[in-house]
Amino acid sequence: MADISAALVKELREKTGAGIMDCKKALQEKGGDLDAAVDYLREKGLAAAAKKSGRITSEGLVSSYIHAGGKIGVLVEVNCETDFVARTDDFQNFVKDVSMQIAATAPLAVSRDEIPAAVVEKERQIFRVQALESGKPEKIVDKIVDGRVEKYFKEVCLLEQPFVKDTDLTIEELIKQLISKTGENIGVRRFARFVMGEGLEKRSCDLAAEVAEQLNK
Repeated sequence: MADISAALVKELREKTGAGIMDCKKALQEKGGDLDAAVDYLREKGLAAAAKKSGRITSEGLVSSYIHAGGKIGVLVEVNCETDFVARTDDFQNFVKDVSMQIAATAPLAVSRDEIPAAVVEKERQIFRVQALESGKPEKIVDKIVDGRVEKYFKEVCLLEQPFVKDTDLTIEELIKQLISKTGENIGVRRFARFVMGEGLEKRSCDLAAEVAEQLNK
């Protein structure tokens, strides 16, 4: 993988307005070729999305999704800038996809900023104990723990999860594509997920797997 300098990432960010991590990934994918990285970001719909991320979103939809048989239910609020965009098929299909994503993957929060620090610290301590008990040297344990915490965020934060219908995309990248297409800032504000008989962990996991299987058909 190409060694990407901070200066090159900065230059690509200035050219496209895309996020730092998106720019770094694009440069890595394209072996450090700046022009190819610009094209990559444009193809992914990421080049202009960051420029719109600060704009106010006061319109949108609150939508529900009920899994077959009424065993899992989701309420989600997705915001955009205008009622016009909220009524488009692209936006409404996105809201539906997000609802089904939540049903299938059971995220804990929209973004990592919403995960309480105490919860993250508890996970960190568990990962540390696991690493030490597996015989990993003390000097590399912190690095291992950091990696596992990052993986944890990708599992429980909606925006960082791979999109069930296309695992090459995260939900955040899917949003950026929609931003590029509609020309408006878009964001998932909040959601709630309900499971019939919640607390029966095995059954809950089986239902989530069933939803994921249906999405992939």
